[in-house]
Amino acid sequence: MKMPFMQAVKERVLVLDGAMGTMLQERGLKPGQSPEEMNLTAPEVVAGVHRAYLEAGADIIVTNTFGGTKAKLEHYGLGDQVTCINAEAVRLAREVCGENAYVAGSIGPTGRFVEPVGDMSFDEAYGMFQEQAKALIDAGADLISLETFLDIKEIRAALIAIRDLSADIPVIAMLTFEEKGRSVLGSPPEAAAITLEAAGASLVGSNCGLGVDGIYDILCAMRKVTSLPLISQANAGLPILKDGVTVFPGTPDEMTAYHDRMIGLGVRVIGGCCGTTPAHIGAIKDALAEKQTHFVPKEDDGTTWISSRGSFAPMGAKHQAALIGERINPTGKKLYSQELREGKVSYIRREALEQTELGATLLDVNVGTPGIDEPAAMERAVFCITGAVQTPLVLDSSSPEALERGLKAADGKVLINSVNGEEKSMAAVLPLAKKYGAAVVCLTLDEAGIPAEADGRVAVAQKVAERAAQMGIKRSDVVVDCLTLTVSAEPKGGLVALEAVRKVSELKLNTTLGVSNISFGLPCRPLISSTFFSMALAAGLTSAIVNVKEAPMMAAWRSAMVLLGKDTNAAGYIDAYKGQAVTASTQPASAAAGAGAPVEAAVEPEGIRGRLAKAVINGELEGVVALVEEALAQGLTPMEISSEALLVGLDEVGKRFGNGSFFLPQVMVSADTMKAAFARLKSELASGALKSLGKILMATVEGDIHDIGKNILVTLLENNGFEVIDLGKNVPAAKILDAAREHQVDAVGLSALMTTTMAQMDKVVALLKSEGVKSFTMVGGAVVTQQYADEIGADLYAKDAMEAVARIKELLAK
Repeated sequence: MKMPFMQAVKERVLVLDGAMGTMLQERGLKPGQSPEEMNLTAPEVVAGVHRAYLEAGADIIVTNTFGGTKAKLEHYGLGDQVTCINAEAVRLAREVCGENAYVAGSIGPTGRFVEPVGDMSFDEAYGMFQEQAKALIDAGADLISLETFLDIKEIRAALIAIRDLSADIPVIAMLTFEEKGRSVLGSPPEAAAITLEAAGASLVGSNCGLGVDGIYDILCAMRKVTSLPLISQANAGLPILKDGVTVFPGTPDEMTAYHDRMIGLGVRVIGGCCGTTPAHIGAIKDALAEKQTHFVPKEDDGTTWISSRGSFAPMGAKHQAALIGERINPTGKKLYSQELREGKVSYIRREALEQTELGATLLDVNVGTPGIDEPAAMERAVFCITGAVQTPLVLDSSSPEALERGLKAADGKVLINSVNGEEKSMAAVLPLAKKYGAAVVCLTLDEAGIPAEADGRVAVAQKVAERAAQMGIKRSDVVVDCLTLTVSAEPKGGLVALEAVRKVSELKLNTTLGVSNISFGLPCRPLISSTFFSMALAAGLTSAIVNVKEAPMMAAWRSAMVLLGKDTNAAGYIDAYKGQAVTASTQPASAAAGAGAPVEAAVEPEGIRGRLAKAVINGELEGVVALVEEALAQGLTPMEISSEALLVGLDEVGKRFGNGSFFLPQVMVSADTMKAAFARLKSELASGALKSLGKILMATVEGDIHDIGKNILVTLLENNGFEVIDLGKNVPAAKILDAAREHQVDAVGLSALMTTTMAQMDKVVALLKSEGVKSFTMVGGAVVTQQYADEIGADLYAKDAMEAVARIKELLAK
């Protein structure tokens, strides 16, 4: 009998099999046919692929269930056969490999985005993944392989669903990354690894999208933040067209070129993705024969890692103290409280942008005000912030229901604020942290209240950390709030808090404080607060809840980071204050550009045109229509509003996307804002008064049921003034030809996500040319390259939606 999978991972590097889709195509899979249906209709073909990989030396055989979710199978009329198809796939793999290899149940993405980027709720995604995973586990899969995911939020939902079924089954979790080193929705490898480890992955890594060299770079980044074993499942190079057939140029020997470096990095599973064959897997197996070593995990240095979709932040003794922005809190804020009661988010968005710009590492999110639906408000707040900035979140609520709603809405590893030493608090909050992969702030109080002395607070911290450990929450994911009591009422309050910080730090736990509480009831509060902040940082404080808009607090933090040796060469301090007068209250004129960067002066932020442009850039959906009304009242024509304001803002969004400071979720929020503004303008005009820039036909080619990228481009084209005819997904060449003729389009855009379907682009382009259709052709998709576009004779290629808009504008203008 073979040893348990995770034990095998520790003892040797395992070989995972290669591509399934291309192998099935060679054996009769037709365009538009479900590969998973072949488990039922052609089991001998599927078994033959498994057998070929087993004979080549694969230690892990992956089931033919990549598209086995209900969402994918429904497209083929198989939505009611999820259990049957997945169970049969496990049976086929097990029958072939017996005890000679592990059977990994493959789960791929649904083809939809999770809210707010898409229309799929967390619960819907969770339900579909759990249905498929249950079928795979019940049928006897040894492990689950989550592969080729584009959206960190979707794969996080899959992990949580699986872990609710089984705490023990090993789960491999892999995202696909682009050449720039981020996923399609902007996740860097570090943020992905932090999120996936917290959600319960057993191994993390990457598959598809890149060759072995690119995958190696991704895994190097992941290793910096995780101690988990890694997996590499690279393509056999990037696809090219040869004699009318899509081929992958990577040779078997090339697939082994990085083995020494991979093993040194802690990669414990190596396999192949698109274009790999049994020959590639055999070469990998042979190359590993003399390179087997035991797995030595990376030492845990006690860092608490927090992540969002597009960013990550550390807390720990080796890092600069994290700044938790406190301003998204209704206490004492009438305007914010009123907006919460009205279900609005303008204040939240503005504070998220401003605090991020001023240097907040994390954003505390509190929506607790009387008379509202707090869980719904928390969800709205999280959706709003994650669409505006990349800053990781702290969910601040005493309501478990609100916390859970926020945890579902989040797209990374958040920090829960808070749990305390009371039994009812630990029983309510710690299970949420474990289930959703969150860290927790531990308030050092219990049923007896706040201990008067430091040792009592330390005891509470130890109690909570031990309970968290019993539930499988890492010690580094408990951040201790030693509690700041106002010095005007408790003269020794500051001293006790500082002593507690020192003692908790000696226990290798990270710490935080609500610093400004120290000065409540005193005049010139920032003076007391900033001095206390400096003292706490010297005592070992690793994070603080502060108002980053207060210059003295930021000056204290920057100065302390230099003096404590955490701002190397005083680089951050110099960048903030160079060229300014030296005063304790100095506030930098602006922060580093980023997700919350201010609108450039060229956008004229003070005029109505600039305010409209800024609304598009910041995704101010609630306020943009009122701004359009104001512009109309000032006498601007609809065309002036469109061309001199809205499109200026959208152009800026494109620039920020291009330079890497904006990502697709922010682009989509801006697009929705643009759509709302255009809807108002259209009511002012007769049909056709807003001149179209051109008529574009869009389609995902036959055999491909993935339309995420195509849908994003459709939205952006419409918002840029194009008329779009969207034929959907899995569209035959003949239908594209007929539609191009009927609508007399200026351009035809074709999308493909899979290597098994990209050859259909060649057929469509050739058909349009042979039939004399004069429309330009544009191609794109995860597997498509400029070289491929040139080989099939397409007029242009774009690597992403924003580039596609710019290039089609340029082409049609000529």
